[in-house]
Amino acid sequence: MLRFHTNLLAPPPAANEGPIVELRGLLLPTLTGPAGGPPVFTNPLPVSFEQCQAELLTIPRLDAEPDGYFLVAGEADGQRWQVDGHMFELEGAMHRVEAHGACPPGVFDAILGSLGWPAAPLVFQLVQEGVVLREADFRCWAAAGVG
Repeated sequence: MLRFHTNLLAPPPAANEGPIVELRGLLLPTLTGPAGGPPVFTNPLPVSFEQCQAELLTIPRLDAEPDGYFLVAGEADGQRWQVDGHMFELEGAMHRVEAHGACPPGVFDAILGSLGWPAAPLVFQLVQEGVVLREADFRCWAAAGVG
């Protein structure tokens, strides 16, 4: 089960290796902006709002609202899971998806697929921790979590 609260974004146009941070008992490399601060996410995701929403609606048991809110829930190995999220446009392009909750990796992959993944790489901005991770590091962190 993956547990997370993250923004799913296209990689920023300029990013540097950031500090290694300890999260959930793991040492994880982060990404920063060129000056060492947070990255600036100006690249849009490679799908439109409508394409993303239509792809999300192919996920079993997912409900999506016209304003971009979505919810999917289920049960795996006797454990209930749920992910809720919101799609965000900026200047007519998909900017990011905020997702929060817990789910099996396959469901998470389907959510990522609505954004053009795996053909389009993504980065993961942890909402509460305030850091940006690459996919492999995010998956390690999400698999290690309880909250």
